[in-house]
Amino acid sequence: MTILIVVVLGVVALAHLAPFPFVFEAFRPQRSVWRMPKSTSAPAIYLTFDDGPNAEWTSPLLDALRDHGAQATFFLIDHHITDVTAPIVKRMADEGHAIALHSGARWLMLESPADLAATLQRAADRIEGITSRPPCRLFRPHAGWRSGTMYQALAQNGYRLAGWSWGMWDFEWGRERRAERLAVRLARKASDGDIIVIHDGHHRNPRADRRHAAETVRRLAPELRARGFVFKGMCGTELSRSPGDPTP
Repeated sequence: MTILIVVVLGVVALAHLAPFPFVFEAFRPQRSVWRMPKSTSAPAIYLTFDDGPNAEWTSPLLDALRDHGAQATFFLIDHHITDVTAPIVKRMADEGHAIALHSGARWLMLESPADLAATLQRAADRIEGITSRPPCRLFRPHAGWRSGTMYQALAQNGYRLAGWSWGMWDFEWGRERRAERLAVRLARKASDGDIIVIHDGHHRNPRADRRHAAETVRRLAPELRARGFVFKGMCGTELSRSPGDPTP
């Protein structure tokens, strides 16, 4: 009986905290996206950046993306958007990058659907006020912590939960994030439809040192381009398809 209880508790925990699709996603997979559909043309990689905008390090990242002709998706934390960083958000939009919603707080998984839906709408309205267009209807919860009520809130707003491909992140298991290591690992694992997560900010410190983000792009982009990959934002027509369906 003890083993059964432990197993049940483990399944419940993973349903809410797993950094990969699990119980919630198994029953209604269209409510979230953890991998983009494969393409019948050039293989695509989806670079995503979390926890910005960062007043110091997001601009160099945008420079790197511009220099390598790479489109990306920025998942922004609402309270990091200030008078100082608003021009950076506008630049993201002006340069063709997708903008979506993020959070630095795990407790959002405990909010009521109505309260969370209102929170997301306020954040979306602020971004639209800066960029003159609404953000992409994607929300990435902090660390992937999610709940049934969160999924209800996303449905109310017409949003999908955004995840990432397994292992395609800049977490270095206690080591300092170094672009030379990250670029090698990400390039080695990259495959068509992968969603990569790199942090250009920090959920608590909006000015955290994130110099590795731009340097990783400068190392990774040429390597993947040489292998025939293209870089896309997550908010195109691909989102209307299932991950197993090829894009035209």
